Amino acid sequence: MRSFFVLICSLLSLSAQAAEPLRVGITLHPYYSYVSNIVQSRAEVVPLVDEGFNPHSYEMQPADLKRLMSMDALVVNGIGHDEFAFHALDTLRSQHGSASGSDLKVIQANADVPLLAAAHTQGAWNPHTFVSISASIRQLYTIARELGELDPDNARFYKQNAVRFARQLRTIKNSYSQQLTGLDLSGVRIASTHNAYGYFLQEFGIGIDTVIEPAHGVEPSASQLQQTIDRIRDANIQILFTELNMDNRYVSTIEKATGIRIYHFSHMTHGAYDADQFKREMEQNLQTLVKALRQYADGDPS
Repeated sequence: MRSFFVLICSLLSLSAQAAEPLRVGITLHPYYSYVSNIVQSRAEVVPLVDEGFNPHSYEMQPADLKRLMSMDALVVNGIGHDEFAFHALDTLRSQHGSASGSDLKVIQANADVPLLAAAHTQGAWNPHTFVSISASIRQLYTIARELGELDPDNARFYKQNAVRFARQLRTIKNSYSQQLTGLDLSGVRIASTHNAYGYFLQEFGIGIDTVIEPAHGVEPSASQLQQTIDRIRDANIQILFTELNMDNRYVSTIEKATGIRIYHFSHMTHGAYDADQFKREMEQNLQTLVKALRQYADGDPS
């Protein structure tokens, strides 16, 4: 009888351990929104890095490495912006041996996303898939599928939530797309400070004529800036999209020299981690896009 009681207690203990929620790490703010909407309360979403970091220059801290070792999965962009995560994984392997982190499932969110080439960098991909509704929906499905493989008991739940969130995003996009119906945009020409919005604009059939930064996050030299000004004048580029909350001092120089209209998009990678951030800031970007294109079509300089 005693042995039977011990067996039951052991089984209950194992069951409790198995029922512990996953700890799913993320590298960038949009992935916090994606994963939070997928897992709801059935897993813990853990930012690898505390808010307020610059993904272009961040170096991992000991606390980040400790956090990484506690995760069951890590969702990464994988083609840029979160190189720090791969440096951290390499550091763990070098410090603790090749087996360190072997149980950590790395989920490549962009595995099923058709990628655009990076501007000015041959052979590289544009990593800004998270500033796009269509690309984000593909990432939602990939993340839900991969988490479902790791947590089969909740696989259906994750998939249903991904579908529900994707439906919400499509509804938002469609409501703004309808506001562009009937506008003559055949002559619109677009410049961007850096190539963050190619995926987003592509969804509306709009290309980017020129990208100002010679490399991602690098300000143009005086001669490069003059070439950009000449290009904007010669090609009659009317709209410049730049990043919200970024101090691009050269933008005002371009505006004064060309009269180009300036509009600001969110880059989605700043502020506090928030399950609703992606949807909220994407809607703000859509509002800005509609405003810019309607003002162009109406010939309104304001």
